[in-house]
Amino acid sequence: MKPLQQGTRRRPSAARTVVAVAVALVAAMVMAAPSFAAKVGVLSNRYAVETAADFNNRIPTHTFTAIDTATNVPSATLLASFDVLLLFEDLTYANATAVGNAVAAFANAGRAVVIGAFYEQDRSDGPASNIPHGWGALEQIDPNTSDGTGTPYTLRTLDVASLVRHPLTRGITSLTSGKFAGGNQAKAGTTVVARWEQPNARGQGDPAIAYRITGPACVTHVAIAPNYPAIGVPGTDFSGDFHRVWRNAFDFAASACVANSADATGPDPFAIPTLSQWGIALTILLVGAGAAFRRRLRPHR
Repeated sequence: MKPLQQGTRRRPSAARTVVAVAVALVAAMVMAAPSFAAKVGVLSNRYAVETAADFNNRIPTHTFTAIDTATNVPSATLLASFDVLLLFEDLTYANATAVGNAVAAFANAGRAVVIGAFYEQDRSDGPASNIPHGWGALEQIDPNTSDGTGTPYTLRTLDVASLVRHPLTRGITSLTSGKFAGGNQAKAGTTVVARWEQPNARGQGDPAIAYRITGPACVTHVAIAPNYPAIGVPGTDFSGDFHRVWRNAFDFAASACVANSADATGPDPFAIPTLSQWGIALTILLVGAGAAFRRRLRPHR
């Protein structure tokens, strides 16, 4: 190997140049990538603590804080410290109306709300046997009404054929509930992205995942008990993509209920997606490095 002449420097290889450019591109993307982490307030009269703990463990991309609403109505100041609210209940309770008004004010201020079973049982159109109290102003902007019966306490299986391509259904292939899901009727103006195979009490489609945007308010309804891990056995009482469903709901809520073009509503939830910015960067890296490597192997003339 000949020594370099004085005053000259070894030129970097083409492969190194491509790698350096790709690394810089990826680094820029990391700096520019939006953060979807959200502070989620978990509001319920029962199992708020257990649900927040489970979600903190299984959905670490967001942080969850329990708020017991059984005897207290959270103040506007407390709710304002969160980016997203999750509201559900386990047994109907008298505070539901006041809590619903507080959550509606949060939603109408432009921050997203996610609701889960057994929300429908305290809705004012629920059956008298549930002694419903109503959710106040929240009933004006929620996605679903009760089907007149509420949670049927029977099997609910996700109808995969009903899935619509959307951030709320990303990565979802199955979901089953032994008895703590369903019992709803979609409102006019609600977007239903997944239904249960079993019809509701009115013989119509029972929405499993739905959302409604009313002015600045976005409310998503996931019609299964979010506290299932505390009251049921995974794989027996419920199964499938349970935590992925909830993670999607919080991701969508944290992004202000906005879907990009790759997530546009369409009939095929399993279509191959377009490359993300990470995919594009990796493709540039691999193609460029491969081309440079081939040039190095080409014999000199």
